[in-house]
Amino acid sequence: MRQQRKDIGSIKNALFYPSSEPIKPLSNKLMAHETVDPVLADLQRRRTPTVNWASLSLGERIRYIEVEGFLLMPRMLDEDQIAQLKRQTSTFSTTAVSYSEKQRGKRAIQWTGGAVTELIAHPPMIDFLKRLFGDSVIMMDYAYARSEPGHPGISLHADGQPWGSKIFGAAHSCPRLIRCLYYLDDLTPEISPFRVVPRSHLSFHNDGNPYLRYERHPGELMITAQAGDAVLINQNVFHGNYPNIGNSFREMLAIAYRPSWAGPADPVEAWPEEMVARCSADVQDVLKDRSQRIWAHDAPDKPDNMPIDAPGIDPERWELK
Repeated sequence: MRQQRKDIGSIKNALFYPSSEPIKPLSNKLMAHETVDPVLADLQRRRTPTVNWASLSLGERIRYIEVEGFLLMPRMLDEDQIAQLKRQTSTFSTTAVSYSEKQRGKRAIQWTGGAVTELIAHPPMIDFLKRLFGDSVIMMDYAYARSEPGHPGISLHADGQPWGSKIFGAAHSCPRLIRCLYYLDDLTPEISPFRVVPRSHLSFHNDGNPYLRYERHPGELMITAQAGDAVLINQNVFHGNYPNIGNSFREMLAIAYRPSWAGPADPVEAWPEEMVARCSADVQDVLKDRSQRIWAHDAPDKPDNMPIDAPGIDPERWELK
């Protein structure tokens, strides 16, 4: 990392603060009628980022997740992996959310076994997270979600809950947490694409209170993807998804990870030792103590042997290849 220092301002800002443009109408009805179908009008309003996700270097990926609050990592799962996962998810007994029978899910799927459990330690994802976190990776929770035709969309919200919540308990009170969303079906404009308000996690404003929810926001972006792609989000970025107006459902597996130092505000239930013991060594390595923290409550102003270099907070971390 300690190469010749570059002017950080010289990095191509267009890559990280991307222009956005409305998607093309899905139907000529928008031009043919004075009375616009509200569904088509909604599609016409949406904006998408102009980013070549596959071309991003390691440093560029780190900068994107840190600055924009989200990141798409393409082709994280191949066709065989998707097929294995779908065979298992097809057997899940799901529960509808409070606002729609068309949005269904299942929590705590980490003990399912097979491909679903092995996804916890998916090598390309864990390798990236170790570079992002700088140390070991700890999984906090794992869930399945299915958006069926007629799903009305998920309101803009943040997953980070600094004092806990009814939905997540204390598990998402961690000061740093990344949620990894693996998509098992294509995200098209019609089938519940992801939506996000970039940089909203950086706001100090009252509007950025993570306990708030929004129906929509003029700054939100629509993210489409292919089956096998993964979207990573900072837990404090405001995000959701759009309605499913298509004729097929969309499946997603969501796994939350954090750095080893960033434990929750209050203790959370430990993973059952007997269940962890049944997992592969790689999965066990991620299923560590969820309540673990690395802190120094009584640290002095000038502790002994303070380091003089820390690559993880160096501005040049965004230039890693």
